[in-house]
Amino acid sequence: MSDVAFPASLATLPATVPRVRVLLVDDNEGFRESLATLLDTEEMTVVGQAPNGAKALAMIDRLAPDVVLMDVRMPEMDGIETTRELKARFPSLGIVALTGSEDQRAVRDMLVAGASCYVLKDSDGDEILYAVRQAFTGGGVLSPEVTPTVIEELTEALERERRRTRQLEIAQEALLERAARRHELISRLGHELRTPVTVILGMSQTLAKGTAPEEERASILDSLVERANGLARLVHRFEAAVEAGLTEWADVTQVAREVAEGHERVVIEAPEGPAMASLNRTAARRVIEELVDNALAFSGPDTPVTVVISIGSSGPEVRVVDRGSGIDARAMHRIFEPLEQAESLNTRTHQGVGLGLTLARMSANAMDGDVVLESTGPGGSTFLWMVTRPVT
Repeated sequence: MSDVAFPASLATLPATVPRVRVLLVDDNEGFRESLATLLDTEEMTVVGQAPNGAKALAMIDRLAPDVVLMDVRMPEMDGIETTRELKARFPSLGIVALTGSEDQRAVRDMLVAGASCYVLKDSDGDEILYAVRQAFTGGGVLSPEVTPTVIEELTEALERERRRTRQLEIAQEALLERAARRHELISRLGHELRTPVTVILGMSQTLAKGTAPEEERASILDSLVERANGLARLVHRFEAAVEAGLTEWADVTQVAREVAEGHERVVIEAPEGPAMASLNRTAARRVIEELVDNALAFSGPDTPVTVVISIGSSGPEVRVVDRGSGIDARAMHRIFEPLEQAESLNTRTHQGVGLGLTLARMSANAMDGDVVLESTGPGGSTFLWMVTRPVT
């Protein structure tokens, strides 16, 4: 895919090209808004937006788009299944696959399902526009000679390389292993930052090109300020997770009490003596804060949230118990998923489909621990932070 040449702009396209009707399918509302702004040109028009594949299928007959921009990974019905269904019903429909990372397996599966183009979400705006035009005219960003078999072979080679790299990491000393985990954490955080940056970049490009109507510019500027402030808060929350690998000997109970001081509804249950562990105090506080914030959001305004600290077989354990309605079974597999799978980055706060639980687990993993959903039901949910992973 890296050898595909994209034009610097679409200005060279013939003036007689018909206006392309585009349907946007992506579970991130902010990213859809950015795409809608980008695609609102003299050559293209967005006829509808859908948060998942099921909604897209319900809208397709009424909207009759020429091209669908399809997110690969979505709740309820992902892009691969949706593409397969759409191509069975409308063989000539152009479909452009969108993803937040260059996943070779996703490329293969989307091509097999019927997509003709594939672009990254953080691609330059002109690349996305070019892919839409290619899909509309029957072309493809990927050469027709690149068959699923070739892509599968490439995927297998990449997987073999990952296994070999992992074997080398296991053989390294403990200090180098921790440094590798920290590097992985930073890479993941960088990936999670791409979507809000893409939203801001798309809006900025629209203003810079002067294509936005005068009456909409103030609204776009307000959105830019809002997104930038949200991104600043996001970076601030990431700082603790990045430094989680720097540990010291500290009392988990004391850290939990510091968090509880800012919340009248938070109750601490802990043994009389200290619960000592090797951890990064800032990151440990962030883990408990994220779990407590999640619990408070899903408990009634007068309902307490309990933080229970105990000593397990491998060290201290922290349980955060809420009195909410429990987690929907359909969302349980997504509670620690990356941000591109969920709703708007600046607003999402719900049951593990948001940033809080992702950051809590990242920080815990960096300190040789883990965060898991221990139980959930109509009476509430319990999240467990195992400060140190059990030895297996």
